[in-house]
Amino acid sequence: MGGMAIAAGTLSAFVLVAIRPDLVGPPADWLPVPLAAFAMFVVGVLDDRLQLSPLAKLVSSLAIGAFLVFTLAGAGVEDALPSVYTLVATVWFAGICHAMNLLDNMDGLATGVGLIAAAFLAALLPGYLGPTLVVLLTALAGSLLGFLYWNRSRARLFMGDCGSLFIGAMLGAASLVPVYNAPLAFINPAVIVVLILIVPLFDTAFVLVLRRLAGLKATKGGTDHVSHRLVSLGFSERSAVRTLYLLGLVGGTTAWFLLRGQGVEPMLPLVAAFGVIVVLLGIYLARVPAYDAEDFIALQKSSFAPFLKDLAFRWHAAEVMLDFVLIAVCYYLAYRFRFEGEGFDNFLPYFTASLPVVLGCKLAALYGSGLYQRSWETFGLRDLTAVVRGVGMGSLLAVLTVAYLYRFEGFSRVVFLLDGLLLGIAIVATRASFRTMSLAAAVRNKRSRRVLVYGAGQFGQTLVREMRANARWNMNPIAFIDDDPGKVRRWIMGVQVRGTLDDLEATMRRYSVDEVLLSSPSINGHVEHRIREICTRMERPVRRLRMELRDLDA
Repeated sequence: MGGMAIAAGTLSAFVLVAIRPDLVGPPADWLPVPLAAFAMFVVGVLDDRLQLSPLAKLVSSLAIGAFLVFTLAGAGVEDALPSVYTLVATVWFAGICHAMNLLDNMDGLATGVGLIAAAFLAALLPGYLGPTLVVLLTALAGSLLGFLYWNRSRARLFMGDCGSLFIGAMLGAASLVPVYNAPLAFINPAVIVVLILIVPLFDTAFVLVLRRLAGLKATKGGTDHVSHRLVSLGFSERSAVRTLYLLGLVGGTTAWFLLRGQGVEPMLPLVAAFGVIVVLLGIYLARVPAYDAEDFIALQKSSFAPFLKDLAFRWHAAEVMLDFVLIAVCYYLAYRFRFEGEGFDNFLPYFTASLPVVLGCKLAALYGSGLYQRSWETFGLRDLTAVVRGVGMGSLLAVLTVAYLYRFEGFSRVVFLLDGLLLGIAIVATRASFRTMSLAAAVRNKRSRRVLVYGAGQFGQTLVREMRANARWNMNPIAFIDDDPGKVRRWIMGVQVRGTLDDLEATMRRYSVDEVLLSSPSINGHVEHRIREICTRMERPVRRLRMELRDLDA
């Protein structure tokens, strides 16, 4: 019942500050927000005590959301917004309430995410919210900050449904106010709000989509949230929570840059880049096993399963759509970097006219290069040839087509050079993202044994590569030791050579090594004897890598 403390702290602090008349505006502008939050708090208390059904909570949130929208718009006929806005706003309020409720699945997660969202809403949208709601959101952030001390891992106090629904209602209701204060600028505040609330929105959408594909009920609880999948990858609970804090901070910071930019349109590449990062994270985490039964049962039983399996599991369609976005964004950025101010406005029509041509040429070239036959999990230096070939041929085809259609009048060669460079970097970054996330998960895996590899030659590099690729080994290479002094302090395969045999014992103590692996048959005799002597004294096991080809008929 820690949610009572959150609600009491928020409302008490608000009342104490709001006695100043200069901080309180007309009640009609702000009173619906705390009333809706208090109503959802009551629903949460009843749920904590009586275990309401998911349907009852959904109906309650929609009903409260409908009255909230009515009071925000005003009773006058001339004040009403279009019916589509009304429906979206009602569903939005209920969705944020339940998103925060679903997010309360790990110590400190909903508390910290709510704190970050409340702080960014108050800091970035004061002109839309008004001083009273800024004070109210600041009070919410303060109460969450105080509650986080008790709710962080390992938690001694829990918010319950009354707390999570109160936080969700406060954020959901406050985020609707900009729509009514600036209806003509609906898109701009909406984008800002989505960026600020990216963590609960992303987690809820992620869970609902994957449960639907797996043939599970959306209302049934489970350990398939984003935070749970991060833990399944080997992150500790604290690291998983901090990762989602970071995502919330990045979303809020992106919103801040968007507001500082001159309108939404110039900042669209930034929003697109953030969206790509979130999508890639979702695709990667979706591949982490989270269900006891076989994944995607409903998908496998459908009549069009073969077609959908190719789209869902091979990601070909997702790759094409991702590259579609990357091509458009990189071409736009090339114009942005080449021209400034009025120059960009003068050349923008040429960008608009040639964009379909560039999209068609580059998508065809990427397909012809064989890029879509390459695996993301094993993307490496050899795959760069496909990227260079695809991007180069795409740029050449685009230049030739533009020259044929427009005689290259009004176009800049520098734009196409910048476009090719940017697109190449973007494609490499997206394709290498899975390996990067796998490496980060392997390094942060708290269940893995910390392994020191003796010998940084080809056998040692093969061993490190296999440890990172094979999660079943539960091994994390944290250091090399090599007899060659010339390799000391060099980084090989992302692992540093910490010293020679004389530094073995000190390295094992400093980095809390759990096991030593001998990577080469040449490590024997006196060297092997000394290694085993040190490991015996420190009570650490020693194993040797053996690689051989066997004749199965023998």
